[in-house]
Amino acid sequence: MVNQNITATEIGFTHEDFAALLDKYDYHFSPGDIVPGTVFSIEPRGALIDIGAKTAAYIPIQEMSINRVDSPEEVLQSNETREFFILTDENEDGQLTLSIRRIEYMRAWERVRQLQAEDATVRSGVFATNRGGALVRIEGLRGFIPGSHISTRKPKEELVGEELPLKFLEVDEERNRLVLSHRRALVERKMNRLEVGEVVIGTVRGIKPYGAFIDIGGVSGLLHISEISHEHIDTPHSVFNVNDEVKVMIIDLDAERGRISLSTKQLEPEPGDMIKNRDLVYDKAEEMAAKYREQLLAKQQGITVSPAAEEVIAEEDIPPATETEEEITASIEEEIPAVVEEEIPAAIEEEIPVAIEE
Repeated sequence: MVNQNITATEIGFTHEDFAALLDKYDYHFSPGDIVPGTVFSIEPRGALIDIGAKTAAYIPIQEMSINRVDSPEEVLQSNETREFFILTDENEDGQLTLSIRRIEYMRAWERVRQLQAEDATVRSGVFATNRGGALVRIEGLRGFIPGSHISTRKPKEELVGEELPLKFLEVDEERNRLVLSHRRALVERKMNRLEVGEVVIGTVRGIKPYGAFIDIGGVSGLLHISEISHEHIDTPHSVFNVNDEVKVMIIDLDAERGRISLSTKQLEPEPGDMIKNRDLVYDKAEEMAAKYREQLLAKQQGITVSPAAEEVIAEEDIPPATETEEEITASIEEEIPAVVEEEIPAAIEEEIPVAIEE
């Protein structure tokens, strides 16, 4: 017969022992940890999540996604298990605050850094414009296209809803800046169809003291003043006017900088023909370009070429056809909105990297 008068000492495991055991094996959760959790209960503006702590953790609706969420059911389902980011330490009730949005931001920044390293071209639709440019979303992050890097004649306002090919100019998670270029993507695509030594027809879109910018099929190339003619020219204005149609030869393609260098000097049958007899230069353009390509090929094969073919313009004399990253940063510093949307509750605001709103 079983003795029912068993004492607590004989059992050897009291309620106090059980509580101590729970404390001993209780996980320590810290802000910044990523932990698995199961949806315990869905609330009107959030959800309770079981992550193995003494008290169910809470995720507010604004932390459920990198995108706007109107209802918790758009993201979470009861009994669903997934990863959560611990956003804040325990409050006075011992409850942790969680986030899915923070995980999505971390992975989005990692992805765009990878895309930038690969020099990838991405596509995204314009969802808004401001006085400085256009706004798009890349991997859920808000990106900015400076007006100087939007290569279209449409008014910016008409771009909303239009999908554009884009290249990365700046990816800076610490400063919360994601800057892109539509122009650079078009230049690269156009460059893939162009060749050095090819003759193209373009339109003069701008004239500077150092040369003329020529539109060739939607991208801009630079006809440097030293490449207009073998004879000295004081200013490009003495040879060209804006909107002039010109025939030029491509002498350099720099995809990394988005620069196309052009020449009419190499098309002159005789030195000074661009000044004295431009029509003759255009009539003989293909013939002179063929000779230029032969000289290039001979040079590549180590064969001596004529001095004229060896003329090189000093790198510092050629301004880029498009702005550099430094010039972009200086000119649009006040126009770049933050990537992070300002929807962060005050209680957890210090946990989000500071966004620049200038």
